[in-house]
Amino acid sequence: MGEIIVPDWPAPEAIGCLSTGRKGGVSHAPFNSWNLGDHVGDVAADVAANRGQLRAGLPGEPLWLQQVHGTVVVDADLCRSGVPEADAAVARQPGRICAVLTADCLPVLLCDRGGQVVAAAHAGWRGLLAGILERTVEAMGARGEDVLAWLGPAIGPNAFEVGDEVRAAFVAEDPRAAAGFVRGHGPGKWWADLPKLARARLARRGVTQVYGGDRCTFGEPDHFFSYRRDGTTGRMVSLIWRK
Repeated sequence: MGEIIVPDWPAPEAIGCLSTGRKGGVSHAPFNSWNLGDHVGDVAADVAANRGQLRAGLPGEPLWLQQVHGTVVVDADLCRSGVPEADAAVARQPGRICAVLTADCLPVLLCDRGGQVVAAAHAGWRGLLAGILERTVEAMGARGEDVLAWLGPAIGPNAFEVGDEVRAAFVAEDPRAAAGFVRGHGPGKWWADLPKLARARLARRGVTQVYGGDRCTFGEPDHFFSYRRDGTTGRMVSLIWRK
């Protein structure tokens, strides 16, 4: 298997999880080298080889999603074929692997303290604003105080500049979201803190045991793909399952 990150969080022993980096695959520039996205223009055979390398270290095939920055959460236990259009998945059956692809957006892995349910969510700013994390927690069917969350590699607060309209949309929905923005370069520009915004959203559903969120895809080009930095690039994956 190529470069991986093992989440540092107090998940139960019954939970398996990991997040990939960019090293260790067969793809050529600009997708070099462990690109797991099949929708970015990479050679299909290379993506298949990269996914095969990933699959060799897993208990099953991940449920790949067609991510659209929306709020649909699918039940991975019921999806046995195809690639559903969704931005999060939940699973209760052992061996069913929830997965999200990212290259700057925030991947969020979740589980309950009892190790009975897991979920993975793709949270860019549009998804966060629309409520993808709240929908995911609801789909898990667990009390917020019993849910643990891990925030994977994403574009960091010193690299993600957005316009007034993005900040205004968050603040209009919840004035406390203003804490997730700092003045950027020039008028009407703000640095957005995706991990901070995600923590605030999770807290609204009672999820306060949140870990990670300290790796920046934009600022670590040797380790991560970044769409904002490179434009045409590969994708990492974050996965979680019940053993």
